Amino acid sequence: NLEKKAKGKLQKRICQVVLDHFEKQYTAELGDAWSSVRDVLTSPWCWQHAVLLNRFSQSPGLESSLAEQGYHHAFPTALPYLPTAFRCYTRTAPGRFPAQKHQPGRLKEYYLLNAASLLPVLALEVKDGEDVLDLCAAPGGKSVAILQCACPGHFHCNEYDDLRSRWLEQTIESFIPDPFLKLVTVSKLDGRQIGDLQPEFYDKVLVDAPCSNDRSWLFSADPQQAVLRLMQRKELSSLQFQLLRSAVQALRPGGSLVYSTCTLSRAENSDVISLILSSCRNVMPVDISGMARGVSQEFTFLSGMQQHELLVLPEKGRAWGPMYVAKLKKVSSS
Repeated sequence: NLEKKAKGKLQKRICQVVLDHFEKQYTAELGDAWSSVRDVLTSPWCWQHAVLLNRFSQSPGLESSLAEQGYHHAFPTALPYLPTAFRCYTRTAPGRFPAQKHQPGRLKEYYLLNAASLLPVLALEVKDGEDVLDLCAAPGGKSVAILQCACPGHFHCNEYDDLRSRWLEQTIESFIPDPFLKLVTVSKLDGRQIGDLQPEFYDKVLVDAPCSNDRSWLFSADPQQAVLRLMQRKELSSLQFQLLRSAVQALRPGGSLVYSTCTLSRAENSDVISLILSSCRNVMPVDISGMARGVSQEFTFLSGMQQHELLVLPEKGRAWGPMYVAKLKKVSSS
């Protein structure tokens, strides 16, 4: 009965204008896959949360406590890139592990997130000593995850939005100890300008672009705001393209970038990547199908994607995503 009540409450909050819009677009783009994706996206009670452990603050009993509650390692060891310090736990049951509050001077032991949002980080393959840029870094989960993987020479976390930038700073302070904080710079620059400001400066760039966040948009509390968002949605792909172009400029020749979004929308995913590939002669796609195969037990992917990209489709029991990931490499100077 409680579940019924909860479902009733949550059901009311779905924003019909957004659902109608998605229904039309995603039926066309995803075909049969859309109906099961829609079922998950509109049913928050079946959403799952992963637990990313913080290597800088280990609690002795945490892993056994996770195991007792049915959690297991999310990523198999056979992946092309999986640093030993990178530990993430998931379980098929919905619900979330209790969150930890921010306490000044105390590092958190874990970060709760959608497991699919770790795929861009694993695709980026950051190694010790590399100069890394996280172009649109707030709220900071992917920045924290990158620092679980390696110790960059310099790590630049950028967030243009004022409020989100403060959130990013707090996240980094909550997870990263002082000696490592020296390697991290947090800035509030317009990501579209970083390529001009710091050309060919980075070995790796993550562009986790602002996008139409399908999960949260479906639950827009304000229908008028939702209508406005849907009208402005077309402009996002232009912003994403500009951010990507800036990221390419910021990359050293031989460096690589990963582009990610949390939308299913083709216009903001494959189309943006195709546009970059056709307009930047010095950029090549990088095959990430090995990673996709390696994690196929935990994630469901849209079939028919190209080798340099993947799209995680949420489904019951594997309610991760939506998450689009694409990887590119800069082969020469502009």
